[in-house]
Amino acid sequence: MFIFVLQTIWLYIGELAGKDLDLDIIFKFLLYFSPKLIPLVLPLTILLTSIMTFGSFAENYEFAAMKSAGISLQRAMRSLTFFILLVSATAFLFANNVIPASEYKSINLRKNIAQLKPAMVISEGVFNDLGQINIKVEDKSGDNGQYLHNVIIHKKNERRPGNYTVIKATEGELAGSSGSNVLSLILKDGNYYDEIMTASPRARTKKPFAKSSFDEYVINMDLSGFNDVDLDEENYSNSHNMLKISELNQTIDSFSTSYNEEIEALSRNMYNRTGLENLKREIKPQDTVFDLQEGILPIYETHQAAQIVNLALGNVNGTLSSITTKQAELIQAAKRLNKFEIALHEKYVLAFACIILFFVGAPLGAIIRKGGMGLPMVIAIMIFLAYHFIGIFAKNSAEEGQISPFLGTWLSTLIMLPLGILLTYRATTDQGLFSFSILFEPIRKVLKKAQIMGRSEKD
Repeated sequence: MFIFVLQTIWLYIGELAGKDLDLDIIFKFLLYFSPKLIPLVLPLTILLTSIMTFGSFAENYEFAAMKSAGISLQRAMRSLTFFILLVSATAFLFANNVIPASEYKSINLRKNIAQLKPAMVISEGVFNDLGQINIKVEDKSGDNGQYLHNVIIHKKNERRPGNYTVIKATEGELAGSSGSNVLSLILKDGNYYDEIMTASPRARTKKPFAKSSFDEYVINMDLSGFNDVDLDEENYSNSHNMLKISELNQTIDSFSTSYNEEIEALSRNMYNRTGLENLKREIKPQDTVFDLQEGILPIYETHQAAQIVNLALGNVNGTLSSITTKQAELIQAAKRLNKFEIALHEKYVLAFACIILFFVGAPLGAIIRKGGMGLPMVIAIMIFLAYHFIGIFAKNSAEEGQISPFLGTWLSTLIMLPLGILLTYRATTDQGLFSFSILFEPIRKVLKKAQIMGRSEKD
């Protein structure tokens, strides 16, 4: 747990450093993030301790003494099995109640800390929201990161929602005093682009804009609202990791219904675009008969045929554009739904992973007959890394929709299940970790049969 907490500090040190935070805020930050580490720490802990405990028993011939007294391996594991079942039930309740609450607290605390000093929030290579502007910088330099390079700014306007004003500059500098609530952003050698809104739709298609150049341009940002932050305020609650099982089931049901309704609406829209309903109208037959082997366009005049083709191309292009746009929306909706389903299954996986990894580690320790922190530590870390990486790859595939959320969440646990059964069987029957006789036994039988046949031919 200590190692993973240090990793958390390393990952989020940029959000904590330079913010003049009290020790109780930093302690609260780590306290809120610690429960999220339990799904990583607990399975590894059970795997490692079971290997160490049973390896120490086997190394000191405790199991030999038990077997001589008529105590089997299953009986020796019975009390610990009940204990692991209790730990698994506790882990399930912990994942369903404590982890969502800590996720809710930690995310809100992170957002509140990020508002304390917006200058520290400007990250390289991404857009950062600073009140009335969205700013993106390619690189920062200086002792406090106050010098900015290749700056792009989108200014907001309450009367015109959207990105209509863009400012680009090659250099920038953040300047401000410690006692002032005003932060000055000094831009140098850049251009100012402002899109012109026109009332005429025809003029709007030309996309007119005004461009001006500047040697130096100053933007003053009022930070009084940023620095007056209540770190205990909790306004953010939109995350799949913040919900319990009952809330996840309700959300998944709502999202599934909405997703299916969107697909049905898309199908109806595409059907209406085809114009098949118009074919059901009564059409009076004409006396004239046309040869339609070359299509219907030859029966129209040239300008009429051109109009038909242009109309058809417009309908096809409009339909393709609608499908492409809706497809992107449906893909995002499916990913969002997959994340909620994955969060639901992860609450059950933690409990079952504790049980299965115990039945992997306990018989493995009895087989290798080695206790302590040496070989058991190496074996436990190797097994856990395989378990963890399989889980990460499967989870990412499930989020992208390549496999089902159930399989993506349970895959690593299901792979460890037959390994636990195999190791338990081999430890119960006093077999080694690997039996090479299984590989060479068929070859030995073939050679023995050939030898017998050779003797019979000589006779």
